[in-house]
Amino acid sequence: MGNRLAGKVVVITGATKGIGKGIAKMCAAEGALAVVSGRNEQDGMQVVRDIKETLGTDALFVKTDVSRIDDCRILIERTVEHFGRIDGLVNNAGIFPRGDLLDTTEELFDAVFNVNIKGAFFCSQYAMKAMSRTGGGSIVQIGSTNAYKGQKDLAAYSCSKGAMLTLSKHIAGNYSEQGIRCNWITVGWVATDGEIELHNRMGVSADRLNEMGKVAIPSGRLQTAEDNAYGVIYLLSDESSQVTGTELVITGGHRI
Repeated sequence: MGNRLAGKVVVITGATKGIGKGIAKMCAAEGALAVVSGRNEQDGMQVVRDIKETLGTDALFVKTDVSRIDDCRILIERTVEHFGRIDGLVNNAGIFPRGDLLDTTEELFDAVFNVNIKGAFFCSQYAMKAMSRTGGGSIVQIGSTNAYKGQKDLAAYSCSKGAMLTLSKHIAGNYSEQGIRCNWITVGWVATDGEIELHNRMGVSADRLNEMGKVAIPSGRLQTAEDNAYGVIYLLSDESSQVTGTELVITGGHRI
């Protein structure tokens, strides 16, 4: 594709499938040295092989459960050991089990917050410490329209994304002097494999899902992982060197 991220070392959490996988591959296509992280080693290694075989660039997989603080630390340490630095972090890892406010259990709440916000918080912490030693870097938080109110059956998820938005603003407002930028992408309704599988379990086919998207989304279609990856590339690149604390909405007009 190009060289907008040439030589930059970029860590993407939750990159073994879906949006994260699309982001990792596009980062590599734009010249980045991509660090793919996630819990599924088989899928993660396949993403790395695809990058190396297709693009001929180096890539690294680090098995990571972001709900474990030690895993967050090891992810960044392995990145710096292998590539010598870290220039970008994409906090994409997230889970979204269903549950409204009245029936959400403590176990569900803790599981969601441990992955969605604790993981983003501590991956950011360790990445920022490393970035500050090499002149700074860019953090991109993969958010959601649910951060602003949220669907009734996604109470814990919505609150976790609201916390992530605050984290994004906090980093942007307090660490610019260290050369660290942080921005947020509002993700809309994306036709990931996980989304398709979820609706299949509810008796909704992929074709029916696409038809629902055409009706619900003003732009006339569901978004793709690539739609979001284009925004990530911009926010990681030097083109956005003066952009921090922004909310980039990639929803096709949905829920804005």
